[in-house]
Amino acid sequence: MRTFRVLRPALLLAVSGAFLMTSCKKENDVTPAQSSNPSSTTSAVATTSEVNNWILENMKVYYYWNDKIPANPDKAQTPGTFFESLLYKYNVTSNPTGDRFSWIQESADELKAGLSGESKTTGMEFKLYLRTSGSQDVIGQVLYVLPGSPAAQAGMKRGNIFYKVNNTALTTTNYSDLLYGAGDTKTYTLAKIDNTGLVNTDETKSITSVVFQENPVYMDSVYTIGAKKIGYLVYNQFVPGPNGSSVATYDQQLDAIFGKFKSKGVNELVLDFRYNPGGYVSSATLIGSLIAKNVATKSVFVRKEWNALITPELQKQYGADFFYDYLQQKANNIGANLNQVYVLTTGSTASASELVINGLKPYMNQQVYTIGQTTYGKNVGSITISDNTKRIKWGMQPIVSKSFNKDNQSDYSTGFKPKVEFSEGLSLKPLGDITEKYLAEAIYQITGTRTARRAATEDKVLPSVGSSVERKAGGSNMFYSLPRPLPMPAN
Repeated sequence: MRTFRVLRPALLLAVSGAFLMTSCKKENDVTPAQSSNPSSTTSAVATTSEVNNWILENMKVYYYWNDKIPANPDKAQTPGTFFESLLYKYNVTSNPTGDRFSWIQESADELKAGLSGESKTTGMEFKLYLRTSGSQDVIGQVLYVLPGSPAAQAGMKRGNIFYKVNNTALTTTNYSDLLYGAGDTKTYTLAKIDNTGLVNTDETKSITSVVFQENPVYMDSVYTIGAKKIGYLVYNQFVPGPNGSSVATYDQQLDAIFGKFKSKGVNELVLDFRYNPGGYVSSATLIGSLIAKNVATKSVFVRKEWNALITPELQKQYGADFFYDYLQQKANNIGANLNQVYVLTTGSTASASELVINGLKPYMNQQVYTIGQTTYGKNVGSITISDNTKRIKWGMQPIVSKSFNKDNQSDYSTGFKPKVEFSEGLSLKPLGDITEKYLAEAIYQITGTRTARRAATEDKVLPSVGSSVERKAGGSNMFYSLPRPLPMPAN
């Protein structure tokens, strides 16, 4: 699999990753335009020229910045390079509102699978740091491990630190190849933290990647502290259900969890979105529907703005409601009992996660607080574009819209800054442990009682190199899937 996308500045040392958002049913993929050669057959292999014509045709219609596409792009380039040449590229100084998120992939099937949480993986997500400030040495720290995954079977746990892969020390120049390069089986050599700092060991874990379906509903719990009933949810990707399934299994789990919260009298809520890079808007809207106060018929959660060319065609085909995602009136909604909502965040908290924060604010009297680090800053959404004749194997995920909440707010392109700011550090406790740094801070903000020290001296803040979370399909993207193919405007 090869993926092309514009990289955020913090990830210039890493290989490329991908991400998305959605508003309707996920089972129907968007296939707006066919191959530009109407006489072609499904058995023929599309030429580079045909692929590039297909890319350009769709981008001119659906791309949010379609008026910025170069007038005469070079169609002799390879499809990935050609696609990138069309983008209205982000630049922190000269174009801070430009495109950081559109991407293309050689396999549309792999792209779609990734958006549903299925990918070839070890089952562990990790963050990469420079071993010391100014060093070229890199270490990886395990953020979480999926139950039943190869990493879990190998004994990897949250907080494990590795400094070698396949017996080669990680550095700023080789970590991408070692971690993401060829070969499904990799051996990780571990380090540990003791009183003197980070110490190398000879302990190794050999893990073989497999195609694995991640359940994004990682864990939930209820804590009773005095008069406070605190609901806690760790949710790692906005995915309605498993890849290829017509049943929204994961959405159903979310609904059931909030039913439990309601039956137990939860009056404070902590959403742990630290490792949630985004996903389907439909799932984000579901979470909003289970939390928001005073949900009525057609209570607006998200308003989507598309480009001027396609907007009238969309309104003609779908009606005015197409541009809105409305909250649902859910029996398990707990909004009436909530005082505030706390969201645990990192720089990997993106897209649909940010959509929930922004969308809930008007319904919670602005009482939605973030704790941790500034979020990624993605207020735009994308769709999956593929060729349903299957001649063109590529799949695109271009940005097609900008998102606003009920109060017409969309001012988080630089991320949501936290009410209380800190990083996780290297000493990680299990998720759900009330002494774990992030959860402990949320509990303190809610109750005034500390269950752990505000800052541990052993938790040195090291320069971050990147994170596997940012490579997940859905990471730092929001995506839409639509009930039927989008229209192509008349010339």
